[in-house]
Amino acid sequence: MALLSPRVPRLPLAAHSACAGVGSLLCCGRVAASAARCQVTASGSVAAGSSSSSELEAIRWGSAKLQGAREEMEDEVVLRPDSLLHGFSFAAVLDGHAGFSTVQFLRDELFKECAAALDGGAVLNTKNLEAITDSIRRAFATMDANLSTWLQQMDKEDDSGATATALFLRNDVLVVSHIGDSCLQVISRGGRPQSLTNFHRPYGNNKTSLEEVKRIRAAGGWIRDGRVCGDISVSRAFGDIRFKTRKNEMLVKGVKEGRWTEKFVSRIKFKGDLIISSPDVSLVELGPDAEFVLVATDGLWDYIKSTEAVAFVRDQLCQHGDVQRACEALGEKALVLLFATFISSIHCFLSTFIFSIY
Repeated sequence: MALLSPRVPRLPLAAHSACAGVGSLLCCGRVAASAARCQVTASGSVAAGSSSSSELEAIRWGSAKLQGAREEMEDEVVLRPDSLLHGFSFAAVLDGHAGFSTVQFLRDELFKECAAALDGGAVLNTKNLEAITDSIRRAFATMDANLSTWLQQMDKEDDSGATATALFLRNDVLVVSHIGDSCLQVISRGGRPQSLTNFHRPYGNNKTSLEEVKRIRAAGGWIRDGRVCGDISVSRAFGDIRFKTRKNEMLVKGVKEGRWTEKFVSRIKFKGDLIISSPDVSLVELGPDAEFVLVATDGLWDYIKSTEAVAFVRDQLCQHGDVQRACEALGEKALVLLFATFISSIHCFLSTFIFSIY
């Protein structure tokens, strides 16, 4: 979460130790009910602060990371508040699947590739959306190509992938680049949420989803049960090389596993990648009404609406002004809601079971 307005917190910022490693930027929360995960990022500007907090031009960052029922943690947060990209901080939330390899590679390399493509931040400084979009898309494409090469050199087959939301933030402007369906970015403007990202999914009736389905079919792919080739429910991601450089191997493997027939495979003619890494990019001017920025993966939004999340964080900041504590409290709230839902479902099952006995 990125706190931008010094008017939101009404009390001095409480001292706290900065998060290290995984949870250094976004209120990275991971909440899972058999599948749900949560990663949130928060940063904000306040009048007073402690030396242990990360800051750049009065922007403060907080993060929290919580894990629910899943055994693996495949998410990551990257924060470079000291990147000196013409005054822009860099932050990214990475939501991995089918392994941690892709997230690990992005954690180490994504910032460097973006910084190079943006000419050390000079392109960002122009506020030219077309030039910024071209640069970031070029960085993402190079990143994904390098990642694919690295994954193919693995000793064993690696099907890992990751969705991502990368931010470039300065006090006056925010640039968001996004691929996938797991992260939602929200700006609080006077207590009202403004969503900035659209999910890249191969199902649904919204414009973005319909365009994704059309693109996948044009590339020779198909949609079954809302999934690309009946396999994955996200249409843009880093990694996932079975839908990129190893599409034919995927078909052969599918025949061996009985997922489709040789006759079906003989009719497939691929004309491009089914999963792509081209991001949507947006630029938002931050006026005096912009209070804070909140980014979270799907585990949070499965249990909390954006209006509720903004109201909760705003209330926290008004109470104590500590961005870190606000992030942690939001993640804990989602975790409580998760387990309440879980307990409720068990109760319903037991009630149904008992009823069936009698």
